[in-house]
Amino acid sequence: MPPAPPLPPVTVILDRHDDALHTHTALAAHHPPSGRITLHPGPGTTSETGLAHDLLAALGKPPLLPGRFPAGRQPAWEAAAAWMTALPVTRLTVLRAHRLTARRAMRLLRLHALTGIHLTLVCHRPHLPAALHQALRTADYTVTADFEAARRHYYGTPITEPSPADEPAGPVSRWLTLPALDRLVSYDSPRPCTAPCTPPPIVWRHRPPPVPLTAHIAQQVAHRLHAATAHPHLAAAVAAALTTGASLQQLATARPRDYDDAAATLALHDHARYTDGCAAYPVPPWAGVFLRAAACFTRLVSSEEQELLAAPGDRGHLLRVAETARLRPPQPPAARRKGPVGRVEWDWRERQEAERYEATPASRVRPSRR
Repeated sequence: MPPAPPLPPVTVILDRHDDALHTHTALAAHHPPSGRITLHPGPGTTSETGLAHDLLAALGKPPLLPGRFPAGRQPAWEAAAAWMTALPVTRLTVLRAHRLTARRAMRLLRLHALTGIHLTLVCHRPHLPAALHQALRTADYTVTADFEAARRHYYGTPITEPSPADEPAGPVSRWLTLPALDRLVSYDSPRPCTAPCTPPPIVWRHRPPPVPLTAHIAQQVAHRLHAATAHPHLAAAVAAALTTGASLQQLATARPRDYDDAAATLALHDHARYTDGCAAYPVPPWAGVFLRAAACFTRLVSSEEQELLAAPGDRGHLLRVAETARLRPPQPPAARRKGPVGRVEWDWRERQEAERYEATPASRVRPSRR
């Protein structure tokens, strides 16, 4: 492993007269595709979780993570750190930093140490408040009151303005029908391997490989997934389903060690060979962002033995994320729908196969061997 780059010092900007120019310039620098985040903490809250939710919102994500968590605490800081590591975000500017409690300031400093971002704290006061001064005693930091120096920290050096082509996509309205999601709710039941397993590259013997997404569709899918959920496991599971064509049960066999970022592969396990056995699947660059976030999130909140992607018990949350992103498998014709119009039928492929099997004449069904 190469040595980690040195941690940049925290920068404290003293906006002595609470000049609107500082606030407007910092907000204008906010551009996630360029790796720059400007956090404007919501007023009226002093909780650490509230600040993490503000940070997730600044990253363009819904602030709440679906699902149940130990002790009822949402791992919002861990999710923010995972996304900032995977995207990657290189600069974080925090406005109204003079209002931070010591605990919230320490949270930001731990995030800085974990991700290696350039952290800039803007105090709209002539002096450091006591709480922030106390927190910064554990960090390497510099202080400046010069506006041009502050602007360089907001934007980076050289200062780069965002181009219109880099702006994120607008609201999602049209459904994307993607055949690779056909097997997401398949009833196969592979389990993770109990012994060490290094699967070979996938050889598609029993089913055709999913058709790779075009560059345009992949960009749309990525934008939609980023906006649909802040939960790295759920977003990564949908991305993995689109690249592997695997079911949720098989996706749940992956552990953090099964994702190789350098080789861009994801190993899924199927020791009983319900499908194509244990195999390593190629991961395209657009999906790698979600897998990196999931791997980082898993290591922060649990361990190497926990699921890298969504677990079978997360099925309801997973399907809601896909539907929020307006992603679905091919749907049955209107005459064969089982549910009300407008509801996604995720088990259409399974029902088709079951109906074909039931229609097979008894003479063509091979008797079981005893």
